[in-house]
Amino acid sequence: MSIFNNINYWLLFGLGAQFVFFMRFFVQWIYSEKKKKSSIPLAFWYLSIVGSILIFIYAIHIKDPVFMLGQSLALLIYVRNIFLFKKDNDVTQ
Repeated sequence: MSIFNNINYWLLFGLGAQFVFFMRFFVQWIYSEKKKKSSIPLAFWYLSIVGSILIFIYAIHIKDPVFMLGQSLALLIYVRNIFLFKKDNDVTQ
């Protein structure tokens, strides 16, 4: 009997998704500390998108319409903020 038989891979996926989503706050905090003012870096929005998609996938698996709706609507805001960020900062990252 393998130790891997008792691992809930979907739970690990959901925890990983939540960790990616959390990392956006960590990145924003470090970025703001370096600038010595509250700022949001472009990486925040990319982490928001990746985390949101991963959480959405997990929500589909657990059949949770609340998370599905929340993450899908938030995803539109994250994508829009990347466009605004690039327009305001004239970057081609």
